[in-house]
Parts: sequence; C-alpha cells; structure tokens
Amino acid sequence: MLSPTLTLVLLLGGCANFSPDGGMSIVSDLTTGAIGEPVTKIRSEDEAAAAQARVADLLSGTMTADAAVRIALLNNRGLQAAYNELGVSEAMMVEASLPPSPAITLSRLMQPTSIELEAQILQNVLSLLTLPRRREIAEHRFLQAQKRAVEATLRIAADARRAYYRAVAANELVKLLDQAKMSAETVSDFAKKLGETGGMAKLDQAREHAFTAEVGGQLAQARLNQRLERERLNQALGLWGAQIKYKLPAKLPALPPKPKVEDDIETEAVLCRVDLEVARMEVAILAKEYGLTHATRFIDVLDVRGIRRLEKTDVTDVDYTLGPGPSLIKTTTERTEKIRWRGLDVDFQIPIYDFGEVRTRSAEETYMGAVNRVIEKAVNVRSEARQAYQAYRGNYDLVRHYEREILPLRQIITEQTLLNYNGMLIDVFQLLSDARARIDTNVQAANARRDFWLAKVDLHTAVVGGRDGGAAAVVAGSGG
Repeated sequence: MLSPTLTLVLLLGGCANFSPDGGMSIVSDLTTGAIGEPVTKIRSEDEAAAAQARVADLLSGTMTADAAVRIALLNNRGLQAAYNELGVSEAMMVEASLPPSPAITLSRLMQPTSIELEAQILQNVLSLLTLPRRREIAEHRFLQAQKRAVEATLRIAADARRAYYRAVAANELVKLLDQAKMSAETVSDFAKKLGETGGMAKLDQAREHAFTAEVGGQLAQARLNQRLERERLNQALGLWGAQIKYKLPAKLPALPPKPKVEDDIETEAVLCRVDLEVARMEVAILAKEYGLTHATRFIDVLDVRGIRRLEKTDVTDVDYTLGPGPSLIKTTTERTEKIRWRGLDVDFQIPIYDFGEVRTRSAEETYMGAVNRVIEKAVNVRSEARQAYQAYRGNYDLVRHYEREILPLRQIITEQTLLNYNGMLIDVFQLLSDARARIDTNVQAANARRDFWLAKVDLHTAVVGGRDGGAAAVVAGSGG
C-alpha cells in the first residue's frame, strides 16, 4: 500500500550534495576579475597559518595600496564571516533540495484477550509535488548568496584602499606642516632678535609669534589625525598587536599621466554592478515563489497517511462429540485469530474563508515591490556612476591645476618676496602673509591629491559594486 508513496519520494528526492569549495569558485572568479586580487576562505588551522604568514610578508616592506587590499582579503574577519554565511546558504539549499521526511507512527494496544498492532506512515504529498520548484528557488537563492559574497569582498577591498589613501595623505600633511613649522620658528627667532635690538616693533613680533603658534596648532591637529587615520587603516585590514608596526609611504603616489575616459559610464555600471544583479535575481526568485503560491493557493496542506493494522485475538473453539454412552464429550481448542487491515487516510485544508487570496495578494505585492525597487536602484546606479566620474575627472583636473599653475606661481612669489625682504623693500608682515598663503596652498594641494585617489576608488565601486551605503562621491575641491 505504501510503495507508491515511497517510490514518489525516491524519484523526486534525487541526490543533493555540497559543492567541494562551498561555492567559493564563482566568488573568486568574479572578485579577481573586478579587483585583480584572489580571495581565500580560511577553513582550517593550516590555512589560517598560511594566511598569517602571507600577511606578515606583506607587512615587512613599505605598504602599497595593492598590498593593503591583499592584507584585508586575507586578514579581515568580517569578510570571512561573510564567506561563512555563504556556507550557511549552501546548507539551506541542500536542505531545501531534499524531500520532506515521512513521519512513522507505531502503536500497540493490549487487551486481556487481544493485541492490536498499528503502523502509520505520513507523507506531505504537496511538498513532494512542488519539490522541483522549491529546489529551483533554493538554487537561485544560493547563486544570489554568492553574488552577495562578491559584493562584500568588493566593499572590504574598497574600504581598505580608502583607509590607505587617507592614512598616507595624513602622513603627507604632517610632513608639509612640520616643514612649515621649522621655517616659521626660524623667522620667529629672527624676529625676536630684531626686537631685542629695537629693529622690530612689538606688534610685528607678536604677529610673527602668533603665526608660529598657529602653525604649531595645525601640526598638532594633523598629527592627531595621522594617528586616527592609521587606526582606521588597522581596523580595515584587521591588524592588531605587533602587526600594526608597519611602514607607510610619506606621500601619495603621483597622478596617472592621463585620466581614465569613460564614454558610457552609465551602461557599464548597469551591466556590471553586483548589487544591481542581486536585486534582479531577487525579482526572478520572487516571480518563481509567486508562481508556486498561485499554484497552491487552494490547497496548501495535503497529507497522505498509509495505515496498516494487525489484530491478534485469542479464540477458544468448543466441539461436542457423541461418546460411547448417552453422554457427550466436550473438546476445547485454543487458537489465535489474526485480522489484517489496510487503509489510506488523506488530510487536506480547505480555505473556506479566503480561497488563498491573502497569500496570493501578499506574494503579488511583494513581487511588485521588488520590481519597483530594482527600477529605482537602476536609476540610482546610473546617477552614482555619473557623480563618481564627475568627481574623478574634477579632482584630476584640480590636482593638475595646482601642479601646473598654482604651486609654481606660489614658488615664484615666495622667492621674489624673500628677495624684496632681503633688499629691505618690504617689511616682515608681508613676508609673514606670503608664508601663511604658501602653507594654505600646499595643504589644499595635498587634500586635492587625496580626494583624487578617493574619487578613483569611488569610481571603481560605482561601476563594479562594493559601495558603502552611507558613502557619497568625493566632491571636487572638498579640501577636508
């Protein structure tokens, strides 16, 4: 009686297995293509030791932006947690691919003269019939989880690059202000000597000393920011203890000879953005779930129960035979009578109140909400790509303007001002004003270089993915 149900279980069950790499091959391929760096999921102590050895090797020399990304991909535990979530998603996919297990009930009832044995096997037939669709949905969910792991990897890599450029820019600013402070202290000492001889008024001396103190305050603030940015880089790379004693370059790298030209940045972003692909996959999955809900809107519970019952009853048979005399002879025979029962029990739920309309309407609205969110995201992706490219080009042009126009002119002004001061053609206040302007220009140029490299990271994330939800494109000339 139960063989057809078991046969259906075997036919629909198939063979569900875990992948050898936990789905990491697709993640590694997509990530390597996007950022040029391989990814590794650490599964054992040996792999962890190998990763730490590689991190130590990368930390032994002066760190570069690419080295910072490699360290983050090996050492950031948040990224490893994202890969663990991918493993959980695969386990859920395998579980969803298996047919529902039947429930078996055994009972035994004993009476003075009889024993009743009953066996029941309960199988959710509706789950079996919809198993292929459910398996397909689970597989798509796993593919979506792989894309989410790619997105997490891109985000960690982008955060590492941003933290690296900010930390190096902080080093560069400290170096500029330290040089300015040394120059200001030299002039301040000269002003003090002039004041002692009566060659400089007290007001001019106070102005010179105030300027030196202000530069010292700027340097102190820059050194504080330097320490904070380095700690943010440590956090992004997952470094602690002796690992934080690495060396950073004193200044940012030079700009590329030519800026990157993007003729159709919007199309490239729409085609390549991982988070947009995840949103598209969500729409496709919800469409399949909506079809499943629509197909089962009238009956969502259908259980078939096979029943087999065996009753054993002790029976006594009495026979009377005619004896040699007028008496009857009584003969008693003991035997066990067996009665076998087989049956089928079907349980199903009748939606007499809504006929499945509530579930169908909920699934439909969920699907349409996902469609609208995908359309909104596609519009936002286009805008983010345009903004990121404008910030990239704007900051590139701004840095070039500083290097080709402003800084050379400021150098000429400084040289001529010093000559005029030595020739006693101008007073010390004009020399002081020029020094203040020169420091401000150098700081602005350094901030512009920092903003360019940050804008370059934002442009890459705007095209391939990995953007921080709260991050915005760097505005040209932010100077912050």
